[in-house]
Amino acid sequence: VCLASKAALKTGCGLVTAFIPQCGYSIVQTAIPEVMVITDVAEKLISKIDFDIKPQAIGIGPGIGQEQATQKAFYEFLKTNKIPLVVDADALNILAVNPSWLALLPKNTIITPHQKELERLIGKWNSEEEKIQKAIDFSIQNNLIIVMKGAPTKIVAGEKIYENTTGNAALATAGSGDVLTGMVTSLLVQSYSPIDAAILGAYLHGKTADIALPETGYESFIASDIIENIGKAFLSLSTL
Repeated sequence: VCLASKAALKTGCGLVTAFIPQCGYSIVQTAIPEVMVITDVAEKLISKIDFDIKPQAIGIGPGIGQEQATQKAFYEFLKTNKIPLVVDADALNILAVNPSWLALLPKNTIITPHQKELERLIGKWNSEEEKIQKAIDFSIQNNLIIVMKGAPTKIVAGEKIYENTTGNAALATAGSGDVLTGMVTSLLVQSYSPIDAAILGAYLHGKTADIALPETGYESFIASDIIENIGKAFLSLSTL
């Protein structure tokens, strides 16, 4: 939650609100004082996704867990939500075991699975070609944009496939995907189309690792280094 929220701020979202269980309030407010916090009625899990604010986009999944109460809350949220979504982590795992809920996602929802999360959604594959075809079929069937995290990251939007050209092995570190979720959600808020938010988010995410690598090396690079270099990644766009 902290990584995704701070990444959203650093990618240009003027106001970020985190919705979390009550037990995380002091942690998030201490770690990132710039982030607003709304808490669930439950102490240690998400049990009802309910808030008065009207977000322009929502990133959901990092840290959410897969408790039965959380799965029910996610379902109730999806039944009424019309706000653009970026779905990651345990929200994807919940959808994988409840595939009929995919129909509730808004059109052009962005999902950001790593390899195992993707496999749970589309099934096993025997070759790269089969994986791509399964992803294309899944994207078309469910009107989704898939950011397939990997080396390289590929973005699948129906039959259109975009291959990201930035990034390196340093990104294979805990929390990297949570940062990407925050970045893509932030761009969605800033009126980028879903496909442009996915493409630019993946590009900037990878670019931070390319920029930081000469100073950190592969071994010392962590997810927080992505966030610290988002500004430099944006600045690099002006030289293209």
